[in-house]
Amino acid sequence: MTFRWLATQFWRYRMAVLLLTLGVTSLLILLGTHSLQDSSYYVRQKGRSKMPTERREGLSDDASERPNNNPSQEHRGSDSHVNGYNMQMTRKISPPVAFLKTHKTGSSTVQNLLFRMGEREGATFAFPYYTYQFSYPDKFRAEFVDELPDGASQFDIICSHMRLDLGQLKQAAEAAENKSALSLFLESPESYWDPKEHGNGLGKNPMSFDLGLNSQQWNSSWPADLTLLEETFQLVMIAEHFDESLVLLGALLKLQPEELAYVRLNARSTQDVTQLDDKIKARIRSWNNLDVVLYDFFVQLFWEKAEQYGLKRLKMEVARLRASTERIRQGCVAREGVPPGELEDLVRPWQTDTVTILGYQVQGNLTQQELGFCVRLVLPELQYHAHLYFQQYGRDMRAVPTD
Repeated sequence: MTFRWLATQFWRYRMAVLLLTLGVTSLLILLGTHSLQDSSYYVRQKGRSKMPTERREGLSDDASERPNNNPSQEHRGSDSHVNGYNMQMTRKISPPVAFLKTHKTGSSTVQNLLFRMGEREGATFAFPYYTYQFSYPDKFRAEFVDELPDGASQFDIICSHMRLDLGQLKQAAEAAENKSALSLFLESPESYWDPKEHGNGLGKNPMSFDLGLNSQQWNSSWPADLTLLEETFQLVMIAEHFDESLVLLGALLKLQPEELAYVRLNARSTQDVTQLDDKIKARIRSWNNLDVVLYDFFVQLFWEKAEQYGLKRLKMEVARLRASTERIRQGCVAREGVPPGELEDLVRPWQTDTVTILGYQVQGNLTQQELGFCVRLVLPELQYHAHLYFQQYGRDMRAVPTD
C-alpha cells in the first residue's frame, strides 16, 4: 500500500521532481565546468591554513590584531583586511565563475558560499545595476550589469538571480574585460544619450555646448562662430598648459607671480580617477568630434599668442611662477589630498554622489593676516562664492525656487 501510494505521488508530481532534478544538475554542471578549467588553482587552495581563531568565534573588526595565517598571502597586493578577508589584491579568481541561481534548488546556499569565497579572494562581482536581481523575470541582458569598478580589469563572479540568456551572458562577460561605464557608453552612446532630455547637454561635445555653439553637428554657422569667439576673448586658457596660461593671464591682468599662486581645487581621490587607454581616447575624440575641432582651433591660437609674448620669456616666467607657487604652498598647506571627513566645514569641498573630492588643511601658528590669505587660497568655490555674495549684499544667497 505504501509503495503504491509513493508511486502514485511520484507520478502526480513527476514534472516538479524532474524540474528540481534538472535545476540541481544544471547548477552542478556550471560549477563543475568552471572547476575543470583550472583544477590546479583549486588544488593550491587545499594548502590554505584554517581560518584564524577569532574568525571562527565571531567577526572581528580589528584587522590590526589578526594574524596572517594564509600562505597564499604572498600573491596579494595588500595586507589590508576586513573581518579576516583580504580586500585588496592583485590576483583575481581564475577562472571566472558564472553561477545560475534558480528557485528552490539550494541556490541561495551556494550563492552564500560564492559570496564568502569572493570576499575572501578580493573578487569583483558582476552585480545587477538595480536591486538584487537582473530585472527578473525579464531575460538577462548585458546592460543589466553594473559598471566595472575602478581598478578592476574583469568581473570574477556572477551569481545574482537571473532568467538565463546565454548569448547575452557571454556578451556581458566579453564586455566586462577592461570595461568601465565610460567605455560601455562609448561603444553605443546613442543608446544611452538623448539630446532632447534636459540636462544632457554635457553628454556630447561639452566644450562646444558651454561656449554656446551647436554641439550636435557641424553647420554653416560654425566658422563665423569660431571667428566671433576669437575676436571676443583675449585669451583662451588650455588646461594641458595651465602654468603657461596663467603667465599669459597675468600679463593681461598685470599680476605678479605671487598673485598667480594656486592649489589644485576640486581634485578627485586617486581611487576615482580612471586611466584611459588609446582605444578609449580615440572613441572619446570620435564622439566629441566638434570639441576636437574647437580644441585644435584654440590650441593653435594659444601658441600664436605665446609666440607674440615670447617663448623664451614665457619659459622663464613659468619657472618663476612655479617657484613662487611652491613657496606659498609650503607656507600655507599643512596637508593636501585630505578626505572630506577630516576637513572643517569652511574648507570642505562639495561632494558628489559618485566621487570623493579632496581638500586641504591649512598650517597652524599663522598670523591673522597669513591665515586669511591661506584660507582663501584653499577655499572651495561654493564657500568663496557665498562669502563674497554676503560681503557684497549683506545677506545670504537666495535658494532656488521650488515651484
